[in-house]
Amino acid sequence: MNTLSAGASPVTVKRFRIEGLSCASCVRRAENAMAEVDGVTSASVNLATETAEVSLQPGVDFSSIVNAVERAGYGVPASHLDIGIEGMTCASCVRRVEQAIAAVPGVSKVAVNLATESASIDLMSDEARSGVEEAIRKSGYSPVLRSEGAAASDAHEKAKATELRSLKRDFTLAAIFTLPIFILEMGSHFIPGMHAWLMGIADRSTLYIVYFVLATIVQFGPGLRFYRKGFPALMRFAPDMNSLVMLGSTAAWAYSVVATFAPGVLPSGTVNVYFEASAVIVTLILLGRLLEARAKGRTGEAIKRLMGLRAKSARVERDGNFVEVPLEEVVVGDRLQVRPGDKVPVDGLVESGSSYVDEAMISGEPVPVSKSEGDDVIGGTINKTGSFVYRATKVGSDTVLAQIIRMVENAQGAKLPIQAVVDRVTAWFVPAVMIVAALTFIIWLLFGPNPALAFALVNAVAVLIIACPCAMGLATPTSIMVGTGRAAQLGVLFRNGEALQSLRNTSVVAFDKTGTLTLGRPALTDFIVQDGFDRAEVLSLVASAEAMSEHPVADAVVEAAQTANLALRMVVEFDAVPGFGIAATVGGHRLHVGADRYMHKQGIEIGKASTAAETLASDAKTPLYAAVDGRLAAVIAVADPIKESTPRAIAALHALGLEVAMITGDNRHTAQAIAAKLGIDRVEAEVLPEGKVEALKRLRRQAGPVSFVGDGINDAPALAEADVGIAIGTGTDVAIESADVVLMAGDVTGVANAIGLSQATMKNIRQNLFWAFAYNVSLIPVAAGVLYPATGTLLSPMLAAGAMALSSVFVLGNALRLKRFQAPLPARITGQGAVTAANARAAEASA
Repeated sequence: MNTLSAGASPVTVKRFRIEGLSCASCVRRAENAMAEVDGVTSASVNLATETAEVSLQPGVDFSSIVNAVERAGYGVPASHLDIGIEGMTCASCVRRVEQAIAAVPGVSKVAVNLATESASIDLMSDEARSGVEEAIRKSGYSPVLRSEGAAASDAHEKAKATELRSLKRDFTLAAIFTLPIFILEMGSHFIPGMHAWLMGIADRSTLYIVYFVLATIVQFGPGLRFYRKGFPALMRFAPDMNSLVMLGSTAAWAYSVVATFAPGVLPSGTVNVYFEASAVIVTLILLGRLLEARAKGRTGEAIKRLMGLRAKSARVERDGNFVEVPLEEVVVGDRLQVRPGDKVPVDGLVESGSSYVDEAMISGEPVPVSKSEGDDVIGGTINKTGSFVYRATKVGSDTVLAQIIRMVENAQGAKLPIQAVVDRVTAWFVPAVMIVAALTFIIWLLFGPNPALAFALVNAVAVLIIACPCAMGLATPTSIMVGTGRAAQLGVLFRNGEALQSLRNTSVVAFDKTGTLTLGRPALTDFIVQDGFDRAEVLSLVASAEAMSEHPVADAVVEAAQTANLALRMVVEFDAVPGFGIAATVGGHRLHVGADRYMHKQGIEIGKASTAAETLASDAKTPLYAAVDGRLAAVIAVADPIKESTPRAIAALHALGLEVAMITGDNRHTAQAIAAKLGIDRVEAEVLPEGKVEALKRLRRQAGPVSFVGDGINDAPALAEADVGIAIGTGTDVAIESADVVLMAGDVTGVANAIGLSQATMKNIRQNLFWAFAYNVSLIPVAAGVLYPATGTLLSPMLAAGAMALSSVFVLGNALRLKRFQAPLPARITGQGAVTAANARAAEASA
């Protein structure tokens, strides 16, 4: 850490790289830009090394320096480091490590997570990596570099399993040696005749020596872990949870040692032993740590399950044969064979064969999806009955599964804005508890009843032991871990933790229409045949003619005919009339298909059919006419059909008390018709792609925070502008990268699920924080003895240890309730299968 002294205020020096420098003028411009930032005392740039050095006063956010450099036209390259941190036990540890890492030159942003025992760090220079590790060590903790992949995950899991075994061993040992002291000492007070029986078989001094031996084994055997971490922290003037336990248990043990072996140095009436207190404190704290470790393991089950989806090996084509190879050896372009029951190893494109693939673990979709030549398959999904060969397109960290895991890990490691309050409190919490304990001791010693020294010791120890910064440190991250993990199971991915908090504040959910509320492609919705004509015959003729056209409406008619298993016929003549329609000769019949003006131009009478066409148009459909041999044969309607799940999704959002808006390029009449049909509250119609951002700004001014749901490349700016951007997972990569939340199932019902889960998670966090703060605020004064003058109530250090141990377990248990969160709406079939099904239903409905 580079810290200088400028008068009374310490100055921190940061060094980092700058990109885009080309001459001395660039140097001057960059230096001036940084110097203008409030709190910067000096700034210098080196053109040869392309590095900058700035001196900052306390409180200056390094991101303001980066913004200044970028505004000047240059770049500050950042690399990301995820590093494990062993030894953290409470919120004070988190605060201490964050401050140490943030002070390393080249670190621009850091977030430490107690639940995942890791730090997420943005670095401005490669040299900062070693500085980060050193800063963690100097803070009294152990850095653990984590690489990507299953091997790193396995290593981390093994380390956690070893720690759990160590806690089980220490707790068991402590309990074995504590139980005799507890039974004998407490039994003497509460079981009639037991005290006399004890004094009959051993005198008091012999009994105290037995207690001493048992308590010392507990104190410096299982309890040694508190000294190893708590004492160095105390020596650095940075006490933590371990320091409090160490001081409290040591005070009780040491006082008892003096009372046993040198009673004469204590005032008359104060020769009491508290070996049972010191031993029970250590044992109960170890029990709390053990329960906490088990619960913390359960909070990360979602990530473990995702990791478990990875295949271990793959059948890859080598020299014309398919052979089993480790997954790590698969490269892009390899041909892979998947047999019934196999996991799909990596992402790819099917080249031959067909099957049904269970994608539930990726998208939340419960129904297996049909796969055949040309279809995409996703690594980690499970093949069902068939067999197929496909070519690998993405491997390793580029696969969909790896990206999902990375998104969930990033969201779980993020800090929500609400955590800032906790950080400010925990910065002074442990030192404040030590001061309160010292004041408690002094006040009881000076003003307490006899024996004052005994009262002072017991109450001071109770204060040290009952304080629980652990609960405050775990309150937010554990809820985030469980909430985002449950979201992943439902096919909802939060790409950052902030979205989890922001989403619950949403007032309006705005949808892009095409491809989001609708299927995104025209489909034949109505085919009204006139008297004297056969439906199948006319549809076959029209589809045969439309097959020659490149218009999207033509594709919808052809697909409907194919779905009805109608054969397409030979077209002899074909003529497309722009703005009117088409004319063709098919199977000896002269055919005209187009708008009403085309019929009028051809002299074809449409009569009462115009009424049906107007009705269709009012329902946001595009009506067309088909004439065979000069006679009107059918009225055709084509539309971009509403997704089956859309009405349910909008109803669910209304049930959550939210307004729903639609942004579309359609004319206002069509847009209003769709909105009325779906119950949409607000409509932004005739909006060009580049106008979506302005439409969102209008909605925000009118109704408050806006979440936007989209799927296309042209939705990316709107997704970035919205308070929360939600991308449909079946949409474009650009849209997904611009969004805060991704719906993997491609189903808009996921929007209500995401908002419902956000609300449940934030409610859970508030409950945890209330408990953590209320527990400490209410019980620390009780432990200090404030109730004694009025009620004579004092809190035993043993009860304090039990309460403290259970406090963290309560927070973790409450967070785990989120695993039972029930989605407001289950996902339904989406994608190509849904399009085909919708077209089939449309064709049947108009039969």
